[in-house]
Amino acid sequence: MTQLPDTQVTAAPAARLPGYPAPLRWLAAAAATARPRQWPKNLLVFAAPLAGATLGRADGIAYALVAAAAFVAASSSVYFINDLVDAERDRRHPDKCARPIASGQLPEAHVLPVAAGCAVVAAAAGLAIGERRLTVVVCTYLCLSFLYTLLLKHVPFVEMMFVAAGFLLRALGGAAATHVRPSGWFLLVCSLGAFMVAIAKRFTELRALGAEAVRHRPVMAWYSPGLLRASQRLVVTLVIGAYLIWASTEHAVWMRDWHLASVLPLTAALIRFDYLTARASSKAVEDLISRDPVMLSCELAWLVTFAVGL
Repeated sequence: MTQLPDTQVTAAPAARLPGYPAPLRWLAAAAATARPRQWPKNLLVFAAPLAGATLGRADGIAYALVAAAAFVAASSSVYFINDLVDAERDRRHPDKCARPIASGQLPEAHVLPVAAGCAVVAAAAGLAIGERRLTVVVCTYLCLSFLYTLLLKHVPFVEMMFVAAGFLLRALGGAAATHVRPSGWFLLVCSLGAFMVAIAKRFTELRALGAEAVRHRPVMAWYSPGLLRASQRLVVTLVIGAYLIWASTEHAVWMRDWHLASVLPLTAALIRFDYLTARASSKAVEDLISRDPVMLSCELAWLVTFAVGL
């Protein structure tokens, strides 16, 4: 791929928001770097309370919302550091070259202070509500994420496990904030589901970019489409198996029957997800999950069936 000229990747902020004051352009660039489209994944903090059919404590919803806000701040901090580290590589990417740091809209000198501020807010959230366990989980997420960004993102398979760990820690953060003890099978379902998404992200990127994928993400040299597809389908099978075992452990007959029934729409959603990821596309995996009408229908059917069981 021919490297884009500097004039194409270092456009001034004014080119994106002409006529707007510089502070507003800066805020827009910072907000874009924080990836608002990724924030819905922080709703995983509600997974443990929902799975346990309890909010765990008085005002559990409020505590879960604090946990979600903490992970929004923590993940934003990670995105700032990630884009700073990858700025030069992003400038050669067909889509990522438009990111604010790579394109020059957000000065690199401003990134570390903003990232540090987000990390402090994230860590302080648990202390503010007297939940040190939430602070421990958030700090663990930050440490693992920074370790991934700075070093482990180039280690094959390990890097996908670290991406999956981020999802699992969100669920654990919600459990810590609401005083809900998640079951081992529930945590296994979350872990496997997150690992499946991480594999799908690598597969879609490899299919979309082809041989160029290695230039943008060196670890891709270790992967092949066939290996990733086989791995994804194996993990899907394990997700369904773990989910069935988790549902069968419910003590109440009503909950057990409905949660076992909910495996049908869940399986339909996973099959649809497999179909969508099989198509070469530059769309983010998150878009496949949240914007495909059939996928959304399967997800809604699962949610309704699951909720009735509660």
